Amino acid sequence: QIFNTSLTEPTPDGYKDVSNIVPPYSAYSAQGQPKGDLVYVNYGRTEDFFQLERDMGINVTGKIVIVRYGKIFRGNKVKNAMLAGAKGIIMFSDPADYCATGVHPYPDGWNLPGGGVQRGNVLNLNGAGDPLTPGYPAKDSNPEDGVGLPKIPVHPIGYHDAIHLLKNMGGQIPPNNWKGALNVSYRIGPGFTDDFKSPVSHQLHKINSYYINCSAISLCTNLCCNLCFRALRARLNSSSGHMWPPGLSLPTYADLTSNTSLESSFLKPSFAISEISKTEHYSSYPVYHSVYETFEIVEKFYDPNFKRLHAVAQVRGGLIFLLADSLLLPLDVNQYADSLRKYALSISQLAQRHPDEINTFKVSFDALFSAVENFTAASRDFTERLQTLNRGDPLQVRTINDQLMYLERAFIDPLGLPGRPFYRHVIFAPSSHNKYAGESFPGIYDALFDIKNLFDPESAWNEVRRQISNAAFTVNAAAVMLRPPA
Repeated sequence: QIFNTSLTEPTPDGYKDVSNIVPPYSAYSAQGQPKGDLVYVNYGRTEDFFQLERDMGINVTGKIVIVRYGKIFRGNKVKNAMLAGAKGIIMFSDPADYCATGVHPYPDGWNLPGGGVQRGNVLNLNGAGDPLTPGYPAKDSNPEDGVGLPKIPVHPIGYHDAIHLLKNMGGQIPPNNWKGALNVSYRIGPGFTDDFKSPVSHQLHKINSYYINCSAISLCTNLCCNLCFRALRARLNSSSGHMWPPGLSLPTYADLTSNTSLESSFLKPSFAISEISKTEHYSSYPVYHSVYETFEIVEKFYDPNFKRLHAVAQVRGGLIFLLADSLLLPLDVNQYADSLRKYALSISQLAQRHPDEINTFKVSFDALFSAVENFTAASRDFTERLQTLNRGDPLQVRTINDQLMYLERAFIDPLGLPGRPFYRHVIFAPSSHNKYAGESFPGIYDALFDIKNLFDPESAWNEVRRQISNAAFTVNAAAVMLRPPA
């Protein structure tokens, strides 16, 4: 018995005649036809694979894993499966994460239908830019050397297809927090029950272009931003004392939404700033990256009068205008100091979970706390100087703005983070285990991650000490940037 998953989604009303809708797939997936026992691994997080192997005694080497979308970036799920030795991965959207209670599936409501499938890239670039020429432009003269590309096939499916696989799986019953909302037992495997034993095989079709789809929710934000800028220009031109330069066109900006498939080398912020969402315990809005992410679902359910989108566009347009039009860069150094103090305390408390090792290997955060105090004192002095600044003196204004601009650059380590040389900010970086999230003092955090299970504890704790020292040096350097110029 062979079960074939759907290769397309049921077309939504009004789009029957649209011929260029790309079928669901995971961009940059490896090609192949893996065969093997199926193993369910919850969300495919690092801790899920740890729990599977350490607590349940199940190894996924040579097997195909099935995980549900949510909690972390899909590319991290694929990376975790690769590191665990899996030969393929299937991902599905569980109703527990993508269906709100009491809401009908689209088109009768805004929940994800059972045939809906989430698209998206599964890269793990770590800021490398073009995946085939990391760190440099993709010129003909530059030899290609892929980085962050999955080495196993990746196949996304809807929850109607997932039911057919999960309901027939054998093995032990998982913990309750591994169970979703489908009417199945969510058994772990490996493999199927005796009455449904057959090899699982999936062929990933040779699709080499990145997905292009309806994506109305993402596109609406940019449309509203453009309209907002037009209104802003008209308002300025009608206000006393303000005039938008007649030769200046509308601002040109890259896609301000969070759907990116390539990372610009050294040009993007080191932490997520463009995604503003409120989704309670759900992973995203239900139809995220599916064929049902249409203009109609926004118009009918999400924002019928477009008031919310209008408000978001106004806020974002106002923030951009504030940044461009302020005499002084709108950066509060005292707030930065408060944040550094909070981050330093948080990372030190994480290390304190290992009191014996801290004493044995003489690990101390004193240097980091001292550096934060130096930065705090420099921030107070800088703020006091702002009170006496002659804002009519362009030289004084330029000096202050230069200090504020170079302050952020002072937190950059030219050597980058360990194992991630293209992420160079010592204070902020995307999490190594979830690209959707960020970590403060990421070098220290990564050095501490799962440290009790590392093979060489002395070397591991020496790396923690090294990262603390690097962070302290960088924070002290940033404090110097705030001092009055000689």
